Amino acid sequence: MADDRYSQPVPHVELKALALLGLVLGLVAAFAVYVLYARGTFEETQRLYLMADNSEGVSVGADLSFSGFPVGRVQRIELVPTGQARIVIDVPRKDTRWLRQSSVFTLERGLVGGARLRAFTGNLEDKPLPPDAVRPVLRGDTTDELPALITGLKRVLDNVERMTAMDSDLNAGLAAVRAMAERLGGRYGALTALLGSEEEAKKLVTSIDRANVLLASLEALSHKLGRTIDKADARLFDSGGVMDETQKAVAQLNAALGDARASLKKADTVLAEAQKIAANTSSATADLGALRAQVEASLRKLSALIEEINRKWPFARDTEVKLP
Repeated sequence: MADDRYSQPVPHVELKALALLGLVLGLVAAFAVYVLYARGTFEETQRLYLMADNSEGVSVGADLSFSGFPVGRVQRIELVPTGQARIVIDVPRKDTRWLRQSSVFTLERGLVGGARLRAFTGNLEDKPLPPDAVRPVLRGDTTDELPALITGLKRVLDNVERMTAMDSDLNAGLAAVRAMAERLGGRYGALTALLGSEEEAKKLVTSIDRANVLLASLEALSHKLGRTIDKADARLFDSGGVMDETQKAVAQLNAALGDARASLKKADTVLAEAQKIAANTSSATADLGALRAQVEASLRKLSALIEEINRKWPFARDTEVKLP
């Protein structure tokens, strides 16, 4: 009975197989439609043409990115009669808001990986990018800068090699610094470093010591001179000093001069009377003799006073008195 049950034909086998095949085909079609939808096949797009001198590294299906997000996809690459490469890009309508008339497009190629298309928009308030717009592409190829970079690096290495050579200025400067440090650590320290040798520093220290001794001697001499001046002040201006005696002598001189002036006035009067009384010659002669004796006495007093003054103080004066 078991063999009879399994040996019986399944009813509607062809119909079930066709249904299963249709289901599989439907799933494949749904998956394909989903993939096409996910890739934006059915999405409304706007065409953009980018002109580049070289499209090396750019492939169909590559993305056009803005701030790191894809906003377009390369559909094909064409060579135009001018010798440039034209990159055809489809941009979804929902992403066209990021592209403006002032947008800049770059083609960057790194050392590793393929080229990357980027869009930069400085002013999002600018006018929108029109459909079928043609824009140039600025290249930012890193490999193009490698020769200049290598040349600059080689120049830097040459400079470093020259700086580290035995006869380089850097080594000469380090040797000078070492010599300066050795001088600073010497006997006279900074003086040796400034003057160049210990002998010169020793001379300077000796000169300073001599100057100190001379200053001490001058200071002692100044004290002595001060005491001498104080003594001279006391001798000149104290009570009983030269100036006091001089003042007394001047007072006596003034008194003597007063006596001489009075005697001279008397002589003038007598001479006037002598002229009036010419007849009485003997009387006039006697008066003139007495007057002359008085004048000579006054002059002797004056001469003695002047000699006294000269003894007390060295006055340089003409003491000659002329008689009338």
